[in-house]
Amino acid sequence: MTGPDPAAPGFAAGIEAWRPPDMHEHDTITAGPAAGFAALLDQPSPVRADGDLLPPLWHWFYFPVHHPQAALGPDGHPRDTGFMPPVDYGRRLFGGGRMWTYGGLRCGDEVQRRTSVAAARTRTGRSGEMLIVTLRSELSVAGELRLAEEREVVYLADPRGARPEGSDPNRPVPGQVVPAEPEPTWRLSIPPDPVLLFRFSALTHNTHRIHYDRSYATDVEGQPGLLVHGPLLALLLLELPRRHEVPVTSFDWRVRRPVFDHETIECRGDRSGDSARLSASAGGGGDRVSGQATLAGG
Repeated sequence: MTGPDPAAPGFAAGIEAWRPPDMHEHDTITAGPAAGFAALLDQPSPVRADGDLLPPLWHWFYFPVHHPQAALGPDGHPRDTGFMPPVDYGRRLFGGGRMWTYGGLRCGDEVQRRTSVAAARTRTGRSGEMLIVTLRSELSVAGELRLAEEREVVYLADPRGARPEGSDPNRPVPGQVVPAEPEPTWRLSIPPDPVLLFRFSALTHNTHRIHYDRSYATDVEGQPGLLVHGPLLALLLLELPRRHEVPVTSFDWRVRRPVFDHETIECRGDRSGDSARLSASAGGGGDRVSGQATLAGG
């Protein structure tokens, strides 16, 4: 990865003719990867034998891609994943996503995944110019669609393009009286220490140094600590209904501000009939990540 060239054309010009081919992958759902994530959370694994249902989004622990060491950039991330846009960017992050289940995936299933670029759009935000790429994946078993998801990857021109301090509209101002929130339906507290982040990186085959190399995260990317993975935040939100045995049929989530390893993640879920608002905060202020889930049997 190289820094942005001020004389280079903007993101819009760079993606004008960008049409990457679809990616086709195959994997079999086994008990091992699911057990790895359950252990990371000090939980018993829900996937132990053929036929056991894989919780929503736990398919992220499957379909590993083993990139050669020489194919990695200075940030530890592959220079080309098959869907890297031809633009000069300084920073990359997950912005959120959507997921729909159609029966879900089970242990023992032989799964085919097709991934394509569903959209690529540019906008200007607090961090300057950004490119938002939407990747859509469809997971099928014997030709039957079982799960679909979309993930948004955000590319920033400024390598230190974090949201400026104090610009969060939900952050309390000094002296402001913040009314107490009602007790949520579900609550979960997770301290994301460096070991947990390293284990999650290993489970998802994520080699980006910002999650495990503190000097890189602080000195190169200008962050206050190790960055908590966006996908991990989404999975923690879904732990709220999962631990109460409430099935989720769809989920829409968005990362609003980053979370770092020195901040305890406070997740809360507010259920109303067949839907639930799921959110997580850290270090006070407003939500860092939020989502809306549709529940089965509501």
